Amino acid sequence: MYYWDASALVPLCVDEATTVKTRTLARTHGIVTWFLSSVEIASALERRFREGTLDTKGRATALTALADLAASWVEVTAAARVRERTFRALATHSLRAADAVQLGAALVAAEDRPHGHHFVCGDLRLRDAATREGFIAVEF
Repeated sequence: MYYWDASALVPLCVDEATTVKTRTLARTHGIVTWFLSSVEIASALERRFREGTLDTKGRATALTALADLAASWVEVTAAARVRERTFRALATHSLRAADAVQLGAALVAAEDRPHGHHFVCGDLRLRDAATREGFIAVEF
């Protein structure tokens, strides 16, 4: 399984230096992510629009890409189970709340057996925490 943090999914919606690599990875291995990752991605896209790094047409294209992407990925929806693992992740690792939720969702997706499963992430602190949990970190 390849679990994707929201930060790793943004390049699938807008062109970035890592877009080609992430598209290849997604096509080859598929995407499993937290059901609220689409909200995190939309936030990143809207921030870019407000800052002027994404124009109106680019915003519409990116939001369409997000909708298409979200329709194709596998979502972790077990909120109570994710919350339990998130509390443990917060006590164990130096993570922000949203990052701890992503790690908790990855643990649920891996059925608490992360060894042999991959964690795709652009955030160094979260990637390190995932590695300490036993995931194989995939840098993009």
